[in-house]
Amino acid sequence: MGADVRLALTLLVRDEVDIIDAFLAYHLSAGVDVVIATDHRSQDGTTEVLESYAERRLVHLIRRDDEQIQQSRWVTEMARLAATEHGADWVIHSDADEFWWPRERSLPDALAAIPEPYGIVYTISRVFVPRPGSGWFADRMTARLAPTAPINDVATPYRHVAKVAHRADAEAVVRQGNHGVIGIPYRDLRAWSPLELLHFPLRSREQVSGKHERTLSAWSVNLRGDLARARQTHAEGRPAAFYDRVVVDDDALLRGLVDGSLVEDTRLRNALRRLRDDSGGFLVAPERLRFASVYYDEMSRAVEHALLAEADGVRLQRRADELAVRVAQRGAAPVYGSAHA
Repeated sequence: MGADVRLALTLLVRDEVDIIDAFLAYHLSAGVDVVIATDHRSQDGTTEVLESYAERRLVHLIRRDDEQIQQSRWVTEMARLAATEHGADWVIHSDADEFWWPRERSLPDALAAIPEPYGIVYTISRVFVPRPGSGWFADRMTARLAPTAPINDVATPYRHVAKVAHRADAEAVVRQGNHGVIGIPYRDLRAWSPLELLHFPLRSREQVSGKHERTLSAWSVNLRGDLARARQTHAEGRPAAFYDRVVVDDDALLRGLVDGSLVEDTRLRNALRRLRDDSGGFLVAPERLRFASVYYDEMSRAVEHALLAEADGVRLQRRADELAVRVAQRGAAPVYGSAHA
């Protein structure tokens, strides 16, 4: 598909059966040549979905049974496999709830537009808000925060964060949370991105409850503010309370659309519908996806550049919070983060 760019995508996943099939079918249809996936102790059917793609040589599957997550190390290993075993030109690092949207005809076409010596690009997450109901997430979740929506809390799952893609290199080191990469001889391109990131972190009451329970058990110490709040509701015997507090009902949706803090965005829903087969499953079908080249005006670039700077500030604040906790808890076990937290 598209440009002569071989594209790999890395994925660290645990128990995401409600979304993993759609995630794989979408990215493989959007131009990804191979998904290198590390499955960390999944027990809900995620492993079986990954294995079905691995049998078709679309997924390079790695199984990890460690009790605690070692996110940066595992993703770094996958990034290097992309370069050494799969001959990738570019690598995208993703979580299962993130869908990478190209601003050109395909993901390879979008990355082919990046001139050397630039080889590290970032995109800001567009966070879709949870909506009530029990139907499929993509049908319900068609509203996202506007890039300029005011968010005054660093301990929120809605904060816009930066994620990285880069030219493949056997010496790459991927930073915690897929927020950056070091060790490669390329320059950062920060004022413009060829990609968008559509993020669906909170999809249902059951998914959120299970996600937080797994994350809390996989971390030796919980440091992130939004997870600390989730831990408190678990301790109080109210695992669904976190989701119930943030779900956006019809009245809140209307207010957000009117005041401009929310934007209606049906792109992913429409794309996934085009990939459905007659049985309700998904096809890997590049011919069914059509991405339009997007005009990207100077104001949009300025907003995105400001959001990248803001994301860096939020990350620095979280790191400062982590250091404060470690100072207060000297002698505690090492802390590992979660790519799918």
